[in-house]
Amino acid sequence: MRSARPPTSWARTLARLLLGGGLILAGVGHLTTLRQEFRAQVPTWLPLDPDFVVLASGVVEIVLGTSLLALPRQRVAVGWVVAAFFVAVFPGNVSQYLTRTDAFGLNSDGARLTRLFFQPLLVVWALWSTGAWPGRRQDQGR
Repeated sequence: MRSARPPTSWARTLARLLLGGGLILAGVGHLTTLRQEFRAQVPTWLPLDPDFVVLASGVVEIVLGTSLLALPRQRVAVGWVVAAFFVAVFPGNVSQYLTRTDAFGLNSDGARLTRLFFQPLLVVWALWSTGAWPGRRQDQGR
């Protein structure tokens, strides 16, 4: 019996490629010109050097973005990992809001709060564009 493939379409493929490209660009930014801006998102309670966190997360973003572009057969697994990454970095966004740290043009409480509502959209984007959520439901039915 042939297993059902997760749903894909030109829209999902385009969304996956755009997300992959965006992650690569963000990752390169972590390593170069946006390094200081990204440091603003490292929670003060995290017991790691902020510069290490920025560099490591930049490398992870480049790897994830490249995986979204180059591994279409593994897109479901990559989609779950990318979604988990977006969940994992969310405390940094919350920290930026709570500590009132300006970065990326977010120089007001309202702007920083608004940004928090976009992180779940990135999770949904990762799951939808890779077919991960429907793929999970299909796997459970077996």
